[in-house]
Amino acid sequence: MSPNNLESLNYILPEMIVTLSVLVLVILDLLVDGEKKRLMTGVTVAALVLTLFSIAALYRAGERSLFEGMMALDAFSLFFKMLFVVATILAAVFSLESADVGSRRIGEFYALLMALVLGGFLMASATDLLMMYLALEMVSIPSYLLSGFQKEVRRSNEAAIKYVIYGGVSSGVMIYGLSLLYGMTGTTNLYKMAEVLSTSQPYPLTLFVGIAFAMAGFGYKVASVPFHFWCPDVYEGAPTPVTAFLSIAPKAAGFAMLARFFYSGVAHQAGAQLAFTGVDWPFLLAVIAAFTMTLGNVVAVWQDNLKRLLAYSSIAHAGYMMMGVVTLSGEGLRAMMFYLMAYLLMNLGAFLVVILMARRLNGEDIGAYKGLGARSLFVAVVLTIFLFSLTGLPPTIGLIGKIYLFAALIEHKWYWLAVIGVLNGVVALYYYARIVRAMFLEQPATAEPIALPGRSLALLTAIAAPTVLFGLYWTPLIDLADRSMRMLTGP
Repeated sequence: MSPNNLESLNYILPEMIVTLSVLVLVILDLLVDGEKKRLMTGVTVAALVLTLFSIAALYRAGERSLFEGMMALDAFSLFFKMLFVVATILAAVFSLESADVGSRRIGEFYALLMALVLGGFLMASATDLLMMYLALEMVSIPSYLLSGFQKEVRRSNEAAIKYVIYGGVSSGVMIYGLSLLYGMTGTTNLYKMAEVLSTSQPYPLTLFVGIAFAMAGFGYKVASVPFHFWCPDVYEGAPTPVTAFLSIAPKAAGFAMLARFFYSGVAHQAGAQLAFTGVDWPFLLAVIAAFTMTLGNVVAVWQDNLKRLLAYSSIAHAGYMMMGVVTLSGEGLRAMMFYLMAYLLMNLGAFLVVILMARRLNGEDIGAYKGLGARSLFVAVVLTIFLFSLTGLPPTIGLIGKIYLFAALIEHKWYWLAVIGVLNGVVALYYYARIVRAMFLEQPATAEPIALPGRSLALLTAIAAPTVLFGLYWTPLIDLADRSMRMLTGP
């Protein structure tokens, strides 16, 4: 069904709520003086919870094309919108625990965060090349501002500058590639473009360049090789709640757009092999996935700063998720979506520990965590759970996510990529184990116990518990991923 522009407004209630919340936050920031961190956090979380309910209500609306084919309303886009909202709620709560985000500019912080969420919603729904580019920019610009939010901190400014430079170059390359695709097919709509490509490919070299250049934008958002250079410096320099948020929400949005581009656009009609100009695109994506996880894991071995280590780990996990796209199948897409849910829990949990411990340990280096098991056993155990899950060890959700990814690869005979993935898991185990060893086997500089407030302990428990529980019973999550991906790939 394709409602007209006016009727389409009935199906974008989540976007309307987020937009209105940005305006409310800006006005409140001007009217309220003094300590307003809790107030702004409450307003933001309330708006996000309302948005979550509005997204759930749209599941009954069915599949529709909105605004003359610019956006899609389907379970696939709704899945990613829910993922963005959950990640944003956690990031907002994290800001209460962090000294990086002060009360004076908290309204500005949350307004930028919600603006980024709006861009993520549009990225997940975009079915038109122009909308895809505009949505990507709507995510990128607030990301630049958030990464440089601490204007008085040099490394935060450096992070923002590097982010802007890399982002600008990637966006420019992407828009040039999209313009080539438009010039060849005469349309910016993904589905119409797929129809043209399935019947004729008059300029194969131009088509190859167009798709390759479009990959620059997708690769930059998900931090895949060779578009990963911004990631470590930005993650280290940005405020830690921002780093936690950037590690999941823009990455998820990038994978949503990448999947729709290949599954519904250039690959869905052209067939699973998708060989243009002698280039096997699934093979090229597999090479990107292999290099991404290998570089991320190998370089992470040498990192001493925990935020920087998690940044390279994030690059490696982008490679794991890319393995799901490689198969161009429903099984691969389902595995990628399930892994994103797992990654949200285990990665945000690890960053929460970094936020809570930064002031109490006077640093973010692994050396500061020596003897943490003796000073705060609960925090050390919880961080170990998150690290085990990131590695893919039982009984955590990370193991189940990797099993689904490897099962999809083996089912479609990508044996060499599965072997590389397993070997990378061994490398990851080494550098994650460094942190565990420091916490439990090394002596602390001081034996003074570390006490956390009840709110912090409850938040850690709320993230650690599902990390383990969904590792034992994951049926609800895999069913959700299965229903959502079918709307994109078909039954």
